[in-house]
Amino acid sequence: MMSRMNRKPLLLWMDLTHDRSTETLSAEFVHSCDCRLAREPRLTSQPNERQPDMLCMHFDRPDALGLNLLLELKRSAPSLPITMFTVQHSEELAVWAMRSRVWEYMVLPLHSGEKERYLSAVEQLCQLRWQEAMHPSKPQIEHGIRLPESICQTRDYQKQKVLHKALCYIEQHFREGIEQKVLAQHCGLTPFRLCRLFKEEVGVSFSEYLLRKRMHFAQELLRNSQLPITSIGYEIGFKDPSYFTRAFKQCCGLTPSDYRQMQCLGSHLPEIKLAAHELQSFSGGAQNKERWARASTANETAP
Repeated sequence: MMSRMNRKPLLLWMDLTHDRSTETLSAEFVHSCDCRLAREPRLTSQPNERQPDMLCMHFDRPDALGLNLLLELKRSAPSLPITMFTVQHSEELAVWAMRSRVWEYMVLPLHSGEKERYLSAVEQLCQLRWQEAMHPSKPQIEHGIRLPESICQTRDYQKQKVLHKALCYIEQHFREGIEQKVLAQHCGLTPFRLCRLFKEEVGVSFSEYLLRKRMHFAQELLRNSQLPITSIGYEIGFKDPSYFTRAFKQCCGLTPSDYRQMQCLGSHLPEIKLAAHELQSFSGGAQNKERWARASTANETAP
């Protein structure tokens, strides 16, 4: 008999489409998962029947009836993660799914890379849940000693590990045009899960964090270099100087020129907080100072 740790994840599919196409969609997952099609729009189980690891709700055009059903199922089985597959997509719908604590939001049709990342995430989730069921208590963590495997495999540790990878990537590339889709792929996540990770762990969205990161560096350049304001905008990735000025004022409450003038007068300067929970270990202050020092020197020696 296959052990619990090695068995395939069980996906329970619920067909909420108008053309009843869920059976076709679920067939794409049978090589990696056990798939079961729900006979009715509610959670039922027979005695000794294996419980699903994931509830997959398939929509083509989500309506109020289907979305309310999702909320009812979430309330009735809060520990069962839900994946929402939908053909019709909008930013409003994705935000609703995130606020409703949907585990994953997938827009159809799926690309092969998206499907593989999703399957990998589902498998990892099942491994973590099975391990937590077998080892519910966590041993004490001592500073400076390698963490036990039971801790390294917990969801909190894995989330922090992925977040660290994302923040390090942003630290290295924040002056470039970072697409959320590219960063998600770098971290082995879907864009939806990356967005939710930032909201839960950082307190702001990915795009908001990236903007604050750029503006934080702009403040350093304004305080510690003689670079023209236009050059500072280009230095942090803005191609339009007027847009940089508007974005800086929105974040800081002052225009870049007013900020620099207050710096010269010794006035108190507003600071931009990177996140709801400050992430000092990823601020990269020393590296940033080296960047603006080189940029300032190059500007002063330029003809």
